[in-house]
Amino acid sequence: MNPDARIDALLERLAALPSLAVAFSGGADSALVLAAAVRALGTGRVLAVTAVSDSLAAEERDTALRFAASLGVSHLLPATAETANPGYRANGRDRCYFCKSEVLDVIGRVAGEHGFAHVATGTNADDAVDPFRPGIRAADERGVIAPLRDAGMTKAEVRRTARAWGLAVWDKPAAPCLASRIAYGVEVTPARLHRVETAERAVRRLLARAGLLVTDLRVRDLGDRVRVELDAGLTSRAAALAGLVPAVREAGFPGAEVEVSAFRSGALNIEPLRP
Repeated sequence: MNPDARIDALLERLAALPSLAVAFSGGADSALVLAAAVRALGTGRVLAVTAVSDSLAAEERDTALRFAASLGVSHLLPATAETANPGYRANGRDRCYFCKSEVLDVIGRVAGEHGFAHVATGTNADDAVDPFRPGIRAADERGVIAPLRDAGMTKAEVRRTARAWGLAVWDKPAAPCLASRIAYGVEVTPARLHRVETAERAVRRLLARAGLLVTDLRVRDLGDRVRVELDAGLTSRAAALAGLVPAVREAGFPGAEVEVSAFRSGALNIEPLRP
């Protein structure tokens, strides 16, 4: 199936629904689902729902708010409580299952309360073959639809389509939840999530003042040390910044060993589980 046919399949799938609530993170994938739903159903039959918790960075929430407003759709931001779940806090390799279970249960409840018949996520065709996506199982168990996956749209096709449609987030870097920065086996707590967010914000400010424009940045909490990952071409200059280590430590990692390395998507998935 060619790309245009996949876009047609996406719109036809959505047009067949009576109404749709989109689990909207603010990223390119869920943004395309939301925009496609508006094209297929109109704004009145589409609802954007963004789950708000300690694992959602404030910048991501603000991006989601702006984008939903630009489409003219109703947008709700219910609170979720992932950290109340022992399975989530334990931070095993199935952490995302517990997270998505909580998030999608809340979104499903909100959708039902507002009269929306279906819930959709931004899972794409590439996600479906990633072995480290336990959250997809949680969605499938709840009957949540994945229109991008069903249409066979890859991440590259999502970005091309979003760009063609003039969506502001078409080239937005992936921004998984803050818990993805914490090494497996290290307990996920609100305090840990907050200090990761604070450290990333501080490092971004420091890099910007130094004239270093970063695309991908992660501050990874490894329990006994911290790893700052960023664009490969910037690692040596970032590591040479005298303020980098103090900025990370002051954000909530006092005395921690801080290393700088090239960004690797899903880097913690290939590291050993910490006892």
